[in-house]
Amino acid sequence: MTDSMEGVVKDESQSQPKEENVHEKTVSDIKFNFTLLERAVAQFDARYTLRALRSISSLRKRLSGEIIAESIISTYPPNNGTAQVLLRATGLDGDELTQIARRISSTSTGSTKQEKKEPLPEIDVYLAILAQVLLYDGKNYKIGAEFSKALVGRVRDLNRRTLDSLAAKAYFYYSLFYEALDPKPPSKQSPLISIRGTLLAALRSAVLRKDSDTQASVTTLLLRNYLSTADITQADLLVAQTQFPEAATNNQVARYLYYLGRIRAIQLSYTEAHDHLVSATRKSPNSAVATGFYQQSTKLLVVVELLMGDIPDRALFSQSRLERGLEPYFYLVQAVRVGDLQGFLKIVQQNSPTFHRDGTYTLILRLRQNVIKTGIRMLSLSYSRISLRDICIRLGLDSEESAEYIVAKAIRDGVIEASIDHEKGYMQTKQAGDIYATREPGEAFHDRILACLSLHDECVKAMRYPMNQHRLELKNAQEARERERELAKEIQDGDIDEDDAAGEFEGL
Repeated sequence: MTDSMEGVVKDESQSQPKEENVHEKTVSDIKFNFTLLERAVAQFDARYTLRALRSISSLRKRLSGEIIAESIISTYPPNNGTAQVLLRATGLDGDELTQIARRISSTSTGSTKQEKKEPLPEIDVYLAILAQVLLYDGKNYKIGAEFSKALVGRVRDLNRRTLDSLAAKAYFYYSLFYEALDPKPPSKQSPLISIRGTLLAALRSAVLRKDSDTQASVTTLLLRNYLSTADITQADLLVAQTQFPEAATNNQVARYLYYLGRIRAIQLSYTEAHDHLVSATRKSPNSAVATGFYQQSTKLLVVVELLMGDIPDRALFSQSRLERGLEPYFYLVQAVRVGDLQGFLKIVQQNSPTFHRDGTYTLILRLRQNVIKTGIRMLSLSYSRISLRDICIRLGLDSEESAEYIVAKAIRDGVIEASIDHEKGYMQTKQAGDIYATREPGEAFHDRILACLSLHDECVKAMRYPMNQHRLELKNAQEARERERELAKEIQDGDIDEDDAAGEFEGL
């Protein structure tokens, strides 16, 4: 009994120093980032600021109100207004803050008890971002929205170029808080609609100041805002009237391409949507943190490929990061591939909550015509003649008239090679005795020509010529002319014979 009690006491004594070490390590990491921000301002180098921002992901798991409060109290002078605002965001009461202040003063040595200087505005904004992260993880959305609104107003008033990267992160959490407050479905009084003016003003200022970080972040936030409230026309106008910065980070480019692909898919521009979504999935980070984005972009890509008439590769659904999330879409692809209309409708009905959550439900409903066309193609390959009534029964259509209309449209679109006997009510498949009598060889030949032309264009673009080669040729020609003048002058002066000169000219 005594041995077990001693073991428990020993475990508690070992765990307590470990927690204290984690606490001290987190505070020291935050203060080290203060040094990076000061160096970024002194050298006007944004790389140090980006390094401090990248550390937020590792600090996030260890972050707490006590850690932020200790960082603030040990950095700011007493009765500082900015420090008081930041301390209120931590959610600690007066007694807890007093205890933290006493602990800091008791552990401080004589060398550290010097008069504290006013920190840089970059440090203020960095600590405010940490407070935003703490509030968002604690699901204090209303308090976080009010705090973020004041923060972006302060950043806008400061107007410092060394704050550009920090401002982009502040606007990100500002939009995220209001999105969390938004009701489902969004209404006309939606909080998301109320922040559009602030985001548009931030985008206008970022473009005028050539702030690529804030411009890229706010552009993606506005597109997300418009898509959340189904304002596709306004999102399209934003894309048409703005230019995404070339110097944007890879993550922002991936997000922009994803939203652009969603807009084009809704507008029925499936080819453009497919190109954008392929680029977004390729630019998606490989870390486990970005698995959700990779899954979401892949889900939309699968639906767009089905709408284009293509069948995604089966190996796509076997990836470890996608296998579980894409399971409903795998069954959907199987139903579309075989043209099973009843199975397709059953899968859509069973997984409608998942499709609604992913934002692909309306696009999936468009696949009904593709499933019917695939089913008609399968029937045309299986039967040389089939009645419209049997087609109606097999495909689960409402009436023979609708079956006749769908078959006629499939014939016109070139899906099948057949004819309809309207009087007797059946579909007669054309027997292609000679494959060269059909349009298939011509289409294949056309595709090969396009492939060769595109390959030629890519080869021309990939050509590289030596730099300043023409200048080298001009220099050699000029040296030759100067040598001729020297030889002619030597002949006139009598320093060289004509035979020797002829040999020199032959060499030239």
